[in-house]
Amino acid sequence: MKSYAGTIAAGLFAGLLITGGAQAQDKIKIGYAVSLSGPNAAGAAITTIPNYKLWFHDIEAAGGIKLGDKRVPIEVVAYDDQSSNEELIKAIERLVNQDKVDILLAPWGTGMNLAVGPTFAKYGYPQICATCATDHAYELTKRWPNSFWMLGTSTMGANSLVEVLNKLHNAGKINDKVAMVSVADAFGIELANASRPVLAKAGFKLVMDESYPITTQDFSQLINQAKGSGADTFVAFSYPPDTFGLSGTAVALQYNPPAFYTAVGTAFPVYRDQIMKGNEEGVLGIGGVNPDDPKYQEYAKRHMEVTGQQPDRWASPVTYASLQMLQQAIERVGKIDRPAIIKELQTGTFDTVAGTIKLDHNVNTHVWWAGQWQNGEFYGLAPASMNPTHEPIAPKPAWKPAK
Repeated sequence: MKSYAGTIAAGLFAGLLITGGAQAQDKIKIGYAVSLSGPNAAGAAITTIPNYKLWFHDIEAAGGIKLGDKRVPIEVVAYDDQSSNEELIKAIERLVNQDKVDILLAPWGTGMNLAVGPTFAKYGYPQICATCATDHAYELTKRWPNSFWMLGTSTMGANSLVEVLNKLHNAGKINDKVAMVSVADAFGIELANASRPVLAKAGFKLVMDESYPITTQDFSQLINQAKGSGADTFVAFSYPPDTFGLSGTAVALQYNPPAFYTAVGTAFPVYRDQIMKGNEEGVLGIGGVNPDDPKYQEYAKRHMEVTGQQPDRWASPVTYASLQMLQQAIERVGKIDRPAIIKELQTGTFDTVAGTIKLDHNVNTHVWWAGQWQNGEFYGLAPASMNPTHEPIAPKPAWKPAK
């Protein structure tokens, strides 16, 4: 396990640090563990880490987090969880018991957040899960009332996907057959389990339903199987490396279903710019944004200026919104009183880059779940409650030859 506290203190966040033994709280110590290596590193590097960096920058620019009538700077301690649940739990234990942090930030991914949930709960730290979704969210909030689920539930995702597919099917753009694959990790298992009954209820037939290990690198067998399935719709509940691999393989093998949907990573700018290189048009995926929303535009501009990269078009604004909620809760309480901060998160209403958020029993229901690349932007299409500005298009344009 590697500590990044030294790097942080010496470099980017040096201006945030104050040391000393004053009786009044003279700094807020924030800790987190995130995947800097291993299969989760790609997602963390695009969604979680840049938004943590942006938040720290914004706190510094404001002169600290306001506690009562003064602003207090922060100190940051970070570790690499190596995409390992065991290393993650060890890191969180160290942050609490050795580093004595005041606030913990959540890791990246559904499986990692579920794995470390008991540890956050044991020590009474708010756990704002900005990059995870589970149908057990409402059940977990009863067991872990300190946990908050910013992407909602897996069934919300399944319902949004089917909302889009129904529109395409009713318009005669796709048949009723679906080829589905899913990564054998908590995220993929959850979404696949949620989607089976929702697809069936809507009249869709699963003609392919396969899972694959999280370490899979060769997707040619899965793509060839889907190619021969007779389905007009391909659905992959995938993590970023798989999303990139499945999409690249589909292009290479010229698998051209009218509706092609992949999950985490589809909304990443790198998907458009480096993976698909012009083949992203019409690809459906998890997430979405309203790029015409002034709040999103201002956030995206600052994200680029501070981090040097664009935000992803789903969980990036949700992640930053979760940090805004945390800061607003701390400032309303006026001190580091974790039970009071948790209560404020449970009951408060928050103004964020993702809109006004008030949680429903610790679950965020104000979130995009299905989007599509159209004219270079990833527009949110569903759920309807998000007031989408665009309609889904199909058939997807045929892939151009792989470059």
